[in-house]
Formats: sequence, C-alpha cells, structure tokens
Amino acid sequence: MSDHRVPGIPGTSGFTGKVALVTGAGQGIGAAVVRTLFRLGATVAATDIRAKAVTAAAAEPDPETGRAPSAGAGAGAVHPYELDVTDPAAVERTVERIGRELGPIDILVNVAGILRTAPVAELTDEDWAATFAVNVQGVFFTSRAVVPGMAARGSGSVITVASNAAGIPRTGMAAYAASKAAAVMFTKCLGLEYARSGVRCNVVAPGSTDTPMQWALWSDPQAPARVLDGDLASYRTGIPLGRIADPQDIADAVVFLASDQARHITMQDLYVDGGATLR
Repeated sequence: MSDHRVPGIPGTSGFTGKVALVTGAGQGIGAAVVRTLFRLGATVAATDIRAKAVTAAAAEPDPETGRAPSAGAGAGAVHPYELDVTDPAAVERTVERIGRELGPIDILVNVAGILRTAPVAELTDEDWAATFAVNVQGVFFTSRAVVPGMAARGSGSVITVASNAAGIPRTGMAAYAASKAAAVMFTKCLGLEYARSGVRCNVVAPGSTDTPMQWALWSDPQAPARVLDGDLASYRTGIPLGRIADPQDIADAVVFLASDQARHITMQDLYVDGGATLR
C-alpha cells in the first residue's frame, strides 16, 4: 500500500489513489479537511451548496504544496461539485457522477452543517426544520448514497463531523445540539450495520473552532474570552487547554480516523474540544 505522510500529521498513510467526498467543503472545517486530504495524495470531491466557494478554493494555490488543488487530474487533486445535501435526488446524482468521473468513493466526510440559535420557546418551525434538514437528513442522504458501494467493495470510511454540543446541554442551542446528537447516533448505527462489510463509521466532535460559524456567535469583543474562561450565566465551562481550536485541529482528527492507522476503530466519538466538556 502507498505510504504518503505529511509533516505535522503523524500516523497517516494510504491516501494516494483514494477518492474522498467531503460535504460542506466551502469554508471552515470542511475546507481544512479537503486541503489535508489533498496534501496526502487523495482525489477529493469537494461539495458545497455554494458552488463558487468550492470552485474558488480548488483554484487557489495550496500554501503547503505551492500548487492549485484542482491542477491536473488523478491523485492529489480537488474537484468541486455543487451539492445541496438536503435534496436526496441531488445527492444520488452527485454521488453517481463522482463515481463516474473520479472513481468509487473510499472516504466520506460529512461536514455540512448549519447553526440556528434561540431559546427553545423562540425557535421557529423553519429554524428547527432547516437545522435537521442539513445536520441530520444531509448525513443520512449522503451516507445512504455512498456506503452500499463501499460495502460491496469490502472497505470504506465514514466520518461525521458533529459537535461537543451533542454530548452536553447548551443554552440557546437546542436545535443544533439535538441535531448533532441525532447525527452521532445515526453514524454509530450505520457503523454497526456495516462493520462486517469492512466499512468503518466514526464521529469527530469539535468544540469551539475558529470558523465563520463560531464568529457568528460572538456579539461583542469579550465573547472569545468567555469561550476560553467559561460563562457561569450560560452554565458553560471554559476550555482547559486555553485555546480555541483551529480548523486544522479538526481536520487532523478526521484524517486519522480515515487512515489505515485507525483500521480497528469504528463507532467511536472523538471529542476535539480542548477538554471543554470535561469528558
């Protein structure tokens, strides 16, 4: 098997020749996952509802390699696809197209997600439905479209990027936390059903991460300090490691779980939150 390792990402190999599908690839964690898989030699189908975002990202030179991810074809290239994960027919069409154009999908990373915040009594029907449509149904639709093909070939890896909010109550985040908890349990059930077929299904649960989703929660200059130190008024602990995660921290965890070094790991929930949930 090929061995393609990247400095700073120990214990990762076997990505050259692999095809990965990443949802929510236009920014933040999804974009970091795409860049990392690209550097490791994978052929990446970068999907996002915002076609221009993934197209622009694929055309921008990678700071580590000096070349555009979309340059050339085959291993170590990024191919952008527009995809609305809430549309099951579109998901099926896109997965079929990726298989036809790039080859069978070996790795699926479910990153696409949205956050709608409000106290429970103020949550609108639309906010609740939209949150579950992306964060839960999107994971279901993509996994249902991809995993049977993995199982038929006897191998594959699914990683769902959830949230530490799936494992600890958060004020004003009931829809988000509930949707992420549903995505976690769905992924574990998927892993149980397909374990004998050689398909591993795991979860990465980030805490506060330096992304546009996190920035949207910050309403004043003291907000980052409250994240680090904790906020008694909202019953929230701080971050023991004293730093907000970089998207690369999450991408490294995703890549580990997708790698051959994690070949005996499935149905696990890896928290990458600096100890914020005290787990």
